Amino acid sequence: MRYSTITPRTVRRAASLARRRPVQITACLAVAVIAALGTLAMHPAAAASAASIELAIDKFAFAPKEITVQPGTTIVWTNHDETPHTIAAGDKSFASKGLDTGDTFERAFDKEGDYAYLCTVHPFMTGVVHAKKP
Repeated sequence: MRYSTITPRTVRRAASLARRRPVQITACLAVAVIAALGTLAMHPAAAASAASIELAIDKFAFAPKEITVQPGTTIVWTNHDETPHTIAAGDKSFASKGLDTGDTFERAFDKEGDYAYLCTVHPFMTGVVHAKKP
């Protein structure tokens, strides 16, 4: 069974749609929220481990360039540039395909460590994810 996470991005999208079609979307959003709360109530361990953080690719840079997260966190990169970019680990442990405008790439950082990455198309674009326990 796959669990969905409610992120700030999904909330913004739902709010945007609600402004355009208030009655239809509000009813759909209410049903989605009730379903999500029911899932969390039945599976609290899944909710605790489903942390995700969104990072942006904007103006030929990763934002933020460096981030510290707890092990088990999923990072979701979104390309906001008009130019394709990639995300590839310096140690080659992970790599994305070319991301066009609006495309995303996600990776879970399950183990503690420092994960340096870069855009293989534009090697001056670099970033680091530090996964450590609090």
